[in-house]
Amino acid sequence: MDHARLMQLAADTVTAAQRQLPREIRSLAREVAVHFERVPDAQLLADGFEPDILGLFTGRPYGTEFSDEPPLPPQILLYLDNLWDFAECDEAVFREEVRLTYLHELGHFLGWDEEDLAARGLE
Repeated sequence: MDHARLMQLAADTVTAAQRQLPREIRSLAREVAVHFERVPDAQLLADGFEPDILGLFTGRPYGTEFSDEPPLPPQILLYLDNLWDFAECDEAVFREEVRLTYLHELGHFLGWDEEDLAARGLE
């Protein structure tokens, strides 16, 4: 599937996931930029992330004090080629994995650790 179609599917899926969130979380979620990349860049891999990473939250989690100079804005990166490969080129599986990965990374923005995410079925 071409990259433009994957981007559209992913954007539609993220929008639908946001609509399903409780109102208080939905407004916070819409403040976090979501970027769609094909694969992680060389710097991310040099930092020790696996090449098949599906998503990543970067920036300052909600409600934390400024610690960076200047502070990085929160953002969620979704790696579409990796998600498509993980879904084994199945559109329904791709959409579900985009949804889960987006919610997982949004959880990091909300300050949830891996145990919190697992308790919510977002591991």
